Amino acid sequence: MSAARPTPSATLDAVFGALAHPSRRQILTILVARGGVMTAGEIADRFKCSWPTTTRHLGVLEEAGALRVVRRGRNRHSIVATAALRDTLQWLEQLVEGAEEAEEDNDRPGWVSKGYASMRNAQPPGA
Repeated sequence: MSAARPTPSATLDAVFGALAHPSRRQILTILVARGGVMTAGEIADRFKCSWPTTTRHLGVLEEAGALRVVRRGRNRHSIVATAALRDTLQWLEQLVEGAEEAEEDNDRPGWVSKGYASMRNAQPPGA
């Protein structure tokens, strides 16, 4: 994988915050399953929550960069936006790759291999 530009913390916070709610994840899933574009009304019809709650969820997804809204006549169409999602995915992939490399290099934490008996008396190297 090529070196990706670092993802700003604010973008990660916004995307993870948006994806933390199951209704917002469901909205994205439904949008993708329906071709990536739906009106707010079509989305709201799929949920048992109120219209203001649905529009609030859409707003959070839009602020996080996971959705963009396009006006076509009187309708507002929500469209899955991939840039922030892709940046978050790349950050996660880098995190996993780094963890896998560390896991391959060390079967167990360094303080165990250096003979420290327990966490109680463990000191970081050089302390």
